[in-house]
Amino acid sequence: MDRRALTAALSGAAVALTGALTGISTLGTAQAAEPGSPLVLDAPDRVVARSHDGRVYSNLGVRMTAQGEAFELRAHRPTYDDAIETYWHREGLEPLALPEGSMTTWQGVDDFTTIRILQDGKRVKRLHSLGCFNGEAQKVGPDGPASNPYPWGCPWNPYTLGSVMGVAEDYSASLLPDWGTNLRLEPGVYELVAVIEPQWRQFFGISRADGKTSTRLVVRKARDRWRSVEPATAARGVDELEPTLRAPTAEAEGEMVNEFAPDLRALPAFDISLNEKGTALRFGATVWNGGHGPMVIEGFREDHDHVEDGGDHTDHMTAYQYFFDGDGQQTGYEQVGEFGYHAANHDHWHFEDFARYRLFSPDTENPDQPGQLAVRSTKASFCLVATDAVDYTVPNADWRPEYTDLSSQCGGRRAQSLRQVLSNGSGDTYHQYRAGQAFRIGDLPDGRYFIGIQANPDDRDGRNLSELDYTNNDSYREVEIGTNKRTGRRWVRSAQVGIIEELMSDFFFRSRS
Repeated sequence: MDRRALTAALSGAAVALTGALTGISTLGTAQAAEPGSPLVLDAPDRVVARSHDGRVYSNLGVRMTAQGEAFELRAHRPTYDDAIETYWHREGLEPLALPEGSMTTWQGVDDFTTIRILQDGKRVKRLHSLGCFNGEAQKVGPDGPASNPYPWGCPWNPYTLGSVMGVAEDYSASLLPDWGTNLRLEPGVYELVAVIEPQWRQFFGISRADGKTSTRLVVRKARDRWRSVEPATAARGVDELEPTLRAPTAEAEGEMVNEFAPDLRALPAFDISLNEKGTALRFGATVWNGGHGPMVIEGFREDHDHVEDGGDHTDHMTAYQYFFDGDGQQTGYEQVGEFGYHAANHDHWHFEDFARYRLFSPDTENPDQPGQLAVRSTKASFCLVATDAVDYTVPNADWRPEYTDLSSQCGGRRAQSLRQVLSNGSGDTYHQYRAGQAFRIGDLPDGRYFIGIQANPDDRDGRNLSELDYTNNDSYREVEIGTNKRTGRRWVRSAQVGIIEELMSDFFFRSRS
């Protein structure tokens, strides 16, 4: 949908919304107060930014504040053949659908605001920014929740299925990405004016005054040399943590509660390419938890001197999966394998057999389905981390997972125990660039193949982990490998999945200067 059509659709939706709100008012007292703007733009009197070689990296200080109640949007894609559907959630009211085409990417609502930067009254820059609403949040009033419940940032994975965006009541969130814009601005003094687009002001019931803010933008030349500043207090590393609970005394105890069970699923392989020599097929792979509860695995060291055949497993821990109810209380556990310490190139602990990557030839009888195994990736162990949001609309989704990077829960060499968590709604992404993890295709004939991603692999001894559904653990992505007859260079093409346009860059705003 182009911008003109979207504006018309928004105007029609806004008229309907106004009528609905009017109807609600007439049911109440005649003196009912007119509802205020649910979202207000604001900015400090002055913002100072630094120019590095003529470029400014700053969020420019513009913020959004929610009034009266949280401002919340939820978006979902039913299948990869469907467009993103977005709904405005308000307390006590049915969710209101935004017009079709309002979100063309997971980075936010299209063309939500316009930012103009002027100097001496003349416009030097104009940005159309997306409405993500999940910027860095600060509490600005007494009525909001004790902590911000909404996610940080908007999803980047092209195969995301759902997202939640919002500003909590009496909280203020940055309009632009927290790590800043990338603008060509020379040192000087500017006026910055930010405006919510009229169609969105009308749709959400934001007054003209509340939908506009301005500030004095001072751009200074960055210093040539920067001195690193050591933090006053350093965070405790995993190596320094005291051992957690004692290892369980039995292999299993209690049981999993299905209503709050995890459910591992595999997204299609993405970011597919060949190495420069054309001998390795590289790809990104995401296993995510689409269940109603977290996947929690704890490891306990039992033999400090364990060495496995002189390899890179210099230590091991016995791994246990834990089960919980809706209140977060433990209902049971079971032994599910091992953690191994990888000293050669990872320097942290991996859970064995969490996922499996394979390349298949087409089936001889049904060429549109994978058939015989062609190549297997040697990647067989993983550190579970919630690296990206996949679908925060699933029941009980954890919108703000505690562990999101490798340093948080993968553990150090001297760790006596550890806990790795894949919260529900989030995925763990690995890019297969290391030698041996990518598919070695030097001797593989040109032709069609399928990249298979399997969560919780089904081996001869069965699956390691307990989960709600084992029928959704596999995904397959068709690729074609060929050779340029003139240059002799190999190439790879990936079959498109549904309507997804696989763009791996973040498009928070675009410049029209």
